[in-house]
Amino acid sequence: MRPRPLSAFAAALIATGAVQAQTEMTAQRQHTLVHMVRQDCGACHGMQLTGGLGPPLTAQALRDRSIESIVATTLHGRPGTPMPAWSSMLSEADALWIAQQLRAGFPEETKVPR
Repeated sequence: MRPRPLSAFAAALIATGAVQAQTEMTAQRQHTLVHMVRQDCGACHGMQLTGGLGPPLTAQALRDRSIESIVATTLHGRPGTPMPAWSSMLSEADALWIAQQLRAGFPEETKVPR
């Protein structure tokens, strides 16, 4: 049987749409993640994320770190340091969103969106 390029293309489009739908983040989830980072990460990295027990998580401090590296550290921690793995509480999409926000300058906590 010959491969059908159009069918493969259609399947790729469908798969891309499914992945995109899974990774779209609701305003409520974003709010939850901002609160989590500000409170839980802030306990070690400082409430303003400017450093404490852990290093600063400001856009300036992370400018030379790749998004992939930030995601990996978030999900898997840093062995031999107090940095824990968060993979039991965060999905890859969550960690990616957090990494992107950290690199851009993490948002302040706001009221719960309705």
